Amino acid sequence: MVATPIGNLEDFSPRAKRELSEADLWLVEDTRVTGKLQMVLGVKKPMRVLNDHTSPKQIGALAEIAEEQVVALVSDAGVPVVSDPGAELIEACQERGVEVDVVPGPSAVTTALAHSGFFAQRFAFLGFLSRKAGPAAEALAPFAESSLTLVLFESPYRIGSTLEACHRALGSRRYVVCRELTKKHQQVWRGTLPELPTEQQVPRKGEFTLVVEGRRRNQP
Repeated sequence: MVATPIGNLEDFSPRAKRELSEADLWLVEDTRVTGKLQMVLGVKKPMRVLNDHTSPKQIGALAEIAEEQVVALVSDAGVPVVSDPGAELIEACQERGVEVDVVPGPSAVTTALAHSGFFAQRFAFLGFLSRKAGPAAEALAPFAESSLTLVLFESPYRIGSTLEACHRALGSRRYVVCRELTKKHQQVWRGTLPELPTEQQVPRKGEFTLVVEGRRRNQP
């Protein structure tokens, strides 16, 4: 598993470049996205798609390939398996006794946590909340009285509805919207629920990571 930059290509580690250059095969979410990465690195490697639509049978076949070849698993950005479909492949490889290693690197989760300045010794990563109000509320409910800082991913079109769901479930909390982390148009916007950023304050474009502060001890 090789972590790739979440935006700024200068965050690519020398080890990540070397491992990808030496791999026999890349497993990727989208060949169009990762094809650009191969161009940047100046390498040309075979690619196979591994995403949410990959069947268990196909995953088994990919694990068999990993028994004979050096296979690099990458996501479109960040660390594979974190909010990413690669976990089933890793399990299949482990069952076959295939050696699995990780090349650590950039992560939107930890980058957003650092930007927030909130207490991050203990936090919970919730990924993408359900688009349906009921399941989203159920996912947030256990944290109504929790001091855990929450990290979520969201599309640019659902920032408002997700923050509203957080307010209904958690009450008034400080939060941070991180947009386009490490990229040219990076933005970090701070607010307190139920306040929401306007389109002028935070354009609804790009990739978003939300950080919601845990309940503070003296919080009413």
